[in-house]
Amino acid sequence: MTVDLSATPAAPFADAKSRLAAAVANARDEIVALSHAIHADPEPAFEEHRAAARVAAVVARHGYAVTDPAGRLATAVRATLPGGRGSAGPRIGILAEYDALPGLGHGCGHNTMAASGVGAAIALAAVAPELAGEIVFLGTPAEERGSGKQFMLDDGLFEGLDAALLFHPSDRTHVGCALLASEDVEVTFSGLQAHAASEPWMGRNALDALVLLFGAIGLWRQQLRLDARVHGIVVEGGTAANIIPDRAVGRFMIRTMEQARFAEMRARFRDLVSGAALATGTTGTAVFSGGSSTMKDNSTLADRFRVNLAAYGVADEGVDLGHLGSSDMGNVSWVLPTIHPSIAICDEGVPGHSILFRDAAATPRADEATLLAATIVAQTAYELFADPSLVEAAWREFRGG
Repeated sequence: MTVDLSATPAAPFADAKSRLAAAVANARDEIVALSHAIHADPEPAFEEHRAAARVAAVVARHGYAVTDPAGRLATAVRATLPGGRGSAGPRIGILAEYDALPGLGHGCGHNTMAASGVGAAIALAAVAPELAGEIVFLGTPAEERGSGKQFMLDDGLFEGLDAALLFHPSDRTHVGCALLASEDVEVTFSGLQAHAASEPWMGRNALDALVLLFGAIGLWRQQLRLDARVHGIVVEGGTAANIIPDRAVGRFMIRTMEQARFAEMRARFRDLVSGAALATGTTGTAVFSGGSSTMKDNSTLADRFRVNLAAYGVADEGVDLGHLGSSDMGNVSWVLPTIHPSIAICDEGVPGHSILFRDAAATPRADEATLLAATIVAQTAYELFADPSLVEAAWREFRGG
């Protein structure tokens, strides 16, 4: 995909939008270099120190006042730039993600999300003198595990924002966003070590309990609703084949389209853990954390993003409800007007969280999508700054008015 950023943008404010696109084009090398640097140096959730520092350094060079770290998370970044026409205007949040997947790297393309968010912030800085209000850039860690945005919400880092905008890479372009609610679960079984050959009857096998839990989850799936998901991995399973494991740890996720069903899924999951422990004479604990919500998509904002995107010849293909994931962007969407559109960086059918998608996230096509996303996010944000009635309409929709 090659996008001509010099093309005539959508009305209204076409002149300003052209200048935003030009600012992205002028910063092309800086934006792409940031994406590739983060891609080549992946860091997992809560450990994105170098990525956060890179992001903070770039926005600081473009005039933003940077708080790094922001709040309780060491890798969260908050940067602000006031408009030149005073504070009596909206505060628009431009978001970036940069955590990678353990053992895989940027198999979800968060390097492009970091670079596009920074690119949008660069573009808006170029027109800041004509804006009323404040641009708020938020570098948000730990989307893949732990729901870092919820920590930032709790720390007040989204306080006072009128909108939150964040692009996501995909194998399809879709402006609307639907998400499964999800929670992380860490399960630990504790047993008793013994020699696996000479005195096995003296042991209590924690790994057996974990294996039983996986079997029980497999049987549970028959009764799960079609939108529900349960999946996990073994983190610890013993130290040697001739020692009965006294400790086994698994990491799981539970997901559903219906937020209200989490209570019954949690209860059933705890029962499965208890059953596996009882069957093996071990003890088991399940610790739930990192809840991500379903998405309250704001169509007022999404419609403007869609129109701005179409001006560059890129069509909205519509949400594919058969291929849903989860994101803590959902948490943000229940606090203020939010959109989380996706732009394709590869051919349809390339699975997310895969080596193929990871490799696609550093290709020329991904670079073009990153620049386009930066442009459209900036243009949509500009409309909010320039048209108070659009902000009011977004809030009215959010509140159900």
